[in-house]
Amino acid sequence: MEIKTLSFRVQTNGDTQILDITSHVSLLIENSGLKEGNALVFIPGSTAGITTIEHEPGLLVDYPEFFEKIIPKNLTYKHDETWHDGNGHSHVRASLQGASFTVPFINARMILGTWQQIILIDFDNRSRDREIVVQLMGE
Repeated sequence: MEIKTLSFRVQTNGDTQILDITSHVSLLIENSGLKEGNALVFIPGSTAGITTIEHEPGLLVDYPEFFEKIIPKNLTYKHDETWHDGNGHSHVRASLQGASFTVPFINARMILGTWQQIILIDFDNRSRDREIVVQLMGE
């Protein structure tokens, strides 16, 4: 079993922006030399998350609206009182979302459903330069 830790960077706008990162992860797997294993996709930081959805126009509206309903921006968050950065909601949303997603691959291709993509969702209240870490374990 071999382990390879790789990464790539993306620019985000924040404000619950959703980016399809499937092709980035796929390219890393294809170029890794590994044929079968698992890919752990992880976002360092506490205001963004990684998951899988169908990356289509309806869900690009529905998913941010869901977070606004359960964790609204306009509430008072103790984090904001401590740091005065206005992104308390971002931290709560990211903790609920989770920072990683694991997907198996065979023949250097991820096993994803037809309408399933890996997404980065940036909850922060400002644009960011994000690093996504992909750790591959396999042979």
